Amino acid sequence: MTGDDIVVLGDKHVGEPYVLGSRVPKDDANYKGPWDCAEFVSWLYYQTFGILYGCANNHGNPHSGDAYSDYWSRDANTLGQIVTVEEAKSTPGAVILRLGRSGEISHIAVSDGSGGTVEAHGREEGIVNSVVDGRRWDMGVLVPGVTYRANPILPFRPPSIVIYRLTSPYMVSPEVGKIQEALTKRGFDTDGIDNIFGEQTYQAVKLFQDSEGINPDGEVSALTAAALDVM
Repeated sequence: MTGDDIVVLGDKHVGEPYVLGSRVPKDDANYKGPWDCAEFVSWLYYQTFGILYGCANNHGNPHSGDAYSDYWSRDANTLGQIVTVEEAKSTPGAVILRLGRSGEISHIAVSDGSGGTVEAHGREEGIVNSVVDGRRWDMGVLVPGVTYRANPILPFRPPSIVIYRLTSPYMVSPEVGKIQEALTKRGFDTDGIDNIFGEQTYQAVKLFQDSEGINPDGEVSALTAAALDVM
């Protein structure tokens, strides 16, 4: 068994439903959803290799283990191997992770080694095949004990647009004002239109994303910008 087998198993579940925060029994080979992004990846690894990883307690009961992207980050830093996004993009079964603020929503996907992904994407689409390029990622992760087959390195093309999100200091731009205006017109309160991507705008973006079935991470990337018609 190699990282390729993780991709093959993940592809079998494309189209199944997503629910943020769903708890998935990692030891149930017949589970068909609903999925959460980190729960999906941890389930794939347990089913393929019998490894409980990215969970609150990796030595606990796989039936009730709580997987979370922050736990994947924790394990990558203490147990696993952090690689570049380019390396993960080129390695079937590698994990690609985008971190959120502490306690907030992040995202995780499995690389197919050819520039694509299989991932639990959001309520509207469920499990999907998507792409690595054009999205914000923080790291690639390889899990100890897993055999990976690396392809020639594929360059990573970062987002071609600015991804507006909550940062310190806050992002300030007329484009943020356009986002705030679009949110306000749709009934999501940004506490005024001041061109500052602060806490209230962040919360409004999350509520809008949730209403649209988009992963509510509070970031205005291409998908959210298109839904707001601010491209």
